[in-house]
Amino acid sequence: MGKFAHTVVALLLAGSSLLVFAQSQLEAGVLLDYLSVSQTSTNNFGLGGRFGYRVRHNLMVEGEFSYSYGVNFQEVYLDIANGDITALEQTSIGVTDALFGPTLQPHHGHFRPFVTLKGGLIEFRLSPSLIPDSSVVSSVLGIRTSSLNPVLYPGGGAETTLGPIGLRLECGDAIYFNRGEHNNLRITFGPILRF
Repeated sequence: MGKFAHTVVALLLAGSSLLVFAQSQLEAGVLLDYLSVSQTSTNNFGLGGRFGYRVRHNLMVEGEFSYSYGVNFQEVYLDIANGDITALEQTSIGVTDALFGPTLQPHHGHFRPFVTLKGGLIEFRLSPSLIPDSSVVSSVLGIRTSSLNPVLYPGGGAETTLGPIGLRLECGDAIYFNRGEHNNLRITFGPILRF
C-alpha cells in the first residue's frame, strides 16, 4: 500500500506541475471592441474573441476576430463636375476585422504589460446607397467600392491575472489601406482565461 500511495502522490504532483505550466501556454478571451473609423467619423462598438499560443518564453502568437454593429452617419455626395455637395444621406456602417500576429509579453507575474503587431483584414459593411444619380460620388467612395481592406495594427496594453482568470486592456492604431492609409483608434477590453 505504501508504494501505491507514493505513486499516486508523485503522479498528482507531476500532473499539477504540468497544469501550472499549461496555464501559461494558451490564452483565450472575449473582448469588447471600440473602433473609431476616421473616414466616417463614427465610433463603432462590437464583440470579439481572441486566442493566443505561447511559442517562446516572452512571445505569444495571437489571432482575433471582432464584429462591430452598424452605426449611422451622414454620408456626403459630391458633384463629379464641380465638387459641390449634392446630397446628404443617412448611412449605416458596421465593421468586421480579423487580425493575427506576435505579442511580446512577460511569461510570469500577475501584471503583464505587452506590445503587439498584427496584420489582417478589415471589412466595412455600408447600407446600400439610395442616391440613383451617376453624376455624384460618395465622400467615402473608397470603403464603399472596396469594403475588404488590408490592415496593420500596432498596439500595446496590459493583462492582470489571478490564477488562470484575468482581464486584458489593449489600445492601438488600426491602419487600413484604401486609397492611402487611414489611422483609426482601436481599444479592446475583456476577460481572459489561461490554460
